[in-house]
Amino acid sequence: MTSIRRRTLTLIIGLLLAGLAVLSTFNVHDSNHEIAEVYDAQLAQNARLLQGVMRMPMDSTEHAQLYQAFNQALGEAKPRVDGHPYESKIAFQVWDPKGEVLVHTASAPSFTAPPTQPGFSDVLDLKGRQWRAFMLEDKQNSLRIWVGERDDVRSDLVDRIVRHTLWPNVIGSLILAAMIWLAIGWGLKPLADMAATLRARHSGSLEPLQMTPLPSELEPMQAALNRMLAQIQEVLGRERRFIADAAHEMRTPLAVLRVHAQNLLEAGTEQERRESLEFLIVGVDRTSRLVNQLLTMARLEPKTNPPPLQRIDLSETVRNSLVQLTPWLLSKQLELAFEDSAEPLHVMASTAAIDIALNNLITNAANFSPEHGVITVTLTQADGFCHLSVEDQGPGIDEEDRERLFERFYSRGNAQGAGLGLTIVNTIATRLGGRITLVNRAEGGLRATLSMPGAQSRPAAQRITRELPQG
Repeated sequence: MTSIRRRTLTLIIGLLLAGLAVLSTFNVHDSNHEIAEVYDAQLAQNARLLQGVMRMPMDSTEHAQLYQAFNQALGEAKPRVDGHPYESKIAFQVWDPKGEVLVHTASAPSFTAPPTQPGFSDVLDLKGRQWRAFMLEDKQNSLRIWVGERDDVRSDLVDRIVRHTLWPNVIGSLILAAMIWLAIGWGLKPLADMAATLRARHSGSLEPLQMTPLPSELEPMQAALNRMLAQIQEVLGRERRFIADAAHEMRTPLAVLRVHAQNLLEAGTEQERRESLEFLIVGVDRTSRLVNQLLTMARLEPKTNPPPLQRIDLSETVRNSLVQLTPWLLSKQLELAFEDSAEPLHVMASTAAIDIALNNLITNAANFSPEHGVITVTLTQADGFCHLSVEDQGPGIDEEDRERLFERFYSRGNAQGAGLGLTIVNTIATRLGGRITLVNRAEGGLRATLSMPGAQSRPAAQRITRELPQG
């Protein structure tokens, strides 16, 4: 794309030349019209002056002498020596009633017959030259007076006027274009200064721009650049935080895996090798869970432009997720119960976010549930919120640990946990405009409830209790 200066100058000069062309066209038209009016008036005036001379009270002899003197004087005219070149292009003739020429200029055109139509007319002579003529009929003296002027006199005058007008306009336009070029450069100097400032910055510099004074047109650009730099800083901060968290949390599991692998190599008996191998498998599983949790946290970090939420059926989404989790819970000797609502509940969320939140809540419940315990998942609606609750029959939580359970990598009473499950659920709840609450049940165990705004208000639904298939 061409520069702003070149584009602006091209537009301005184009408009200027177009306007100049339009004005020149009108100028030529008006010049032709005004010149025609003036010259036509002169033709009529000359004819009437000549009529006045021809009406002088004289006898026929004196008139003859006057005509002879006229013709002699006009025949001696030398325009290129002591007159004007245009004299040969201006002519007049006078005819008597018999059609004989009484007086005429040497440049007068020849006609096959004297003109008879009075007034203005355009005449083509026998040599093919165009004349603008005025015919005056003097009925008192029975004379016809013809005054004419060649068209090239008028055309030459119009050409001179156009040339004398156009060239100053063209030269003035070029000078004006140069001045506009310099003026645009001066006007764009703050933009050039901003570009120079950006080029001079270090490649890793993310500090906001602080250019003052700044034209009002560039203030939104500076604000947009500063927002972009802040967003880049936020993204880099999340990446650094993820790398630091991953490096911190992976150090210990990897060290433990190395110890188990070393014990496996040094085992003296089959029983020792088997125990070391089982410890190694457990360590690999825990490391895999930790990696998955870290990746999940990275995906759930706040983004500059998060994907739009969709209206989903919460009951159907939860039901599909529980079907996938049932075999795993049965392998851990646990039962799963689902208390659905009488009507489907709709929330503005994403299916993936609900799956991740439910998986983490059920995983936490499974880690603290006794063997053959029951994990109950309940869907309710109240006060415009849809509530997804997961209840277990474990030991519950200590009140002083309630807030810390949402901290990263804080794990209470579960040596295999990564300490990220509830943090992930809390992040999802915040993104959906909801909240996560932890409450100890009176009969024992913990109830974790994820509350989300409903997509539309509905009356509280009657709960339906049923157990999912056992296999």
